[in-house]
Formats: sequence, structure tokens, C-alpha cells
Amino acid sequence: MIKKGIALLFVLTLLSFITTLSFKEAQLKYPRVKKAYSDRFKCVDQLLKTSDIKTLDVYLRAFKLEEQLEVWGKNKNDSTYKLITSYPFCFSSGNLGPKRRRGDYQIPEGFYQIDRFNPESKFHLSLGINYPNQSDKIKSKHSNLGGDIFIHGSCYSIGCIPITDDWIEELYIFAVEAINNGQLAIPVHIFPSHLDTETYENIIKDSTFTINNSKFWKNLKEGYDYFEAHQKLPRIDISEEGNYIFN
Repeated sequence: MIKKGIALLFVLTLLSFITTLSFKEAQLKYPRVKKAYSDRFKCVDQLLKTSDIKTLDVYLRAFKLEEQLEVWGKNKNDSTYKLITSYPFCFSSGNLGPKRRRGDYQIPEGFYQIDRFNPESKFHLSLGINYPNQSDKIKSKHSNLGGDIFIHGSCYSIGCIPITDDWIEELYIFAVEAINNGQLAIPVHIFPSHLDTETYENIIKDSTFTINNSKFWKNLKEGYDYFEAHQKLPRIDISEEGNYIFN
């Protein structure tokens, strides 16, 4: 009976220790994350100091045509974001236009969030994107929309955004620091390209990409324009037709 009591006490103590770990401490239990912090944290810390950010909220914005992933950040109590850095895609699959089914090779387009951290990814480290979102589900006519879309390391992918092992280590640290500082969700907005007026007009003139996409891109442009004008994120809802509504 005494031995069982000791064993139970040990388990309860262990569970108590596990539940008191911060998100960052829990991530640092993984060797790749620990190594990333050892190798890249000074770079991340310097970028944050240069931007005068101490309590990080992070926002990610990707452009398929330019093959760039931007990292924006702000202090929790600030109202506007600053561009901290950007990373080039190492590889890109598919064409301009949204992802609508499994196996179409497309990188999604739309308004998403990071929904999981994978410290033991096949592609070094990875951050999962919550594709398909409700808009994707409404607008797609297919029964299997696919999934498992990530921003990750390495230099090859089908439908994901690979940015090499070095850059995913930095990005992963940004994301861990943001969640550890209390950010509840990390937005990821993926656009076909920059949607300033000139670039937008050029892509909708190209019949290769415009088929069935011009109205969709016009909708995305509303969200793009809001952030460009205010450096703030709009509140985003989704209509019954699957269109994004920005408030």
C-alpha cells in the first residue's frame, strides 16, 4: 500500500511539473528546437531589438508570385505591425490561384492561422496552416480538399511553403516566442502576389491564372488593402457563399 502511495505521489508530482512548463520550455525539450535556439536565437533577438519589440505578437504574410514570406510583429499593446524580416521560398509548386482539392499541387490562398507546431517534422521543423478553412470548404466542389499544409524546412514540397532549414529555425523561434508571450493565434495570410493596383491588374489580365480567380482575388485584395492602409489586421468573417468579410 505504501509503495502504491509513493508511486501515485511520483506520478502526480511529474504531472504537476509537466503542466507548469511554459510553451517555450515544452518546445525546448525537443532536440531540433533546442538546437535552433542555440544556433539562431541571437539573430532573432537582434531583429526584435532593432524593431523595438519586447512582447512579440507575430503575423505572417506570403506572396506566391514573388515567392516571399514576410514576418511582421508588434508589441502586445501596440496597435500596428512592423515588418521584421522576410524569407524567400526555396521551392514552389502549382500556379497562382487557390487550392481546391487534394493533389492539385497548389499552395493555398486566403486567410489562415498556424494551428500546430511540429518539432519532429520530416522537413526539419514545421508550422501547420489550418487549410482548408471554412471559405475553402464552401467554395470547393471536391469531396477531398487535401490538408497537411505547412511552412517548413528543406527545399522541396507540394502545396507547402519550404524556406530551408536555417530560415525555418528562425521562423519557428519567432512563433514559439509569440505563443509563449500569450498570443492565442498566429495569422497567416497567403496571396497570389502583392495586390497593389498595378500588380493586381497585371495578374487578372493573364488568362492562364484568371479563369475563375478574378472575383476571388478581388475579395482577397480587400483584406490586403486594409492592412496596407492601416498596418492592422481586420476582423475577418466568412459569408454563406464563402467570401471573406472584413471589419
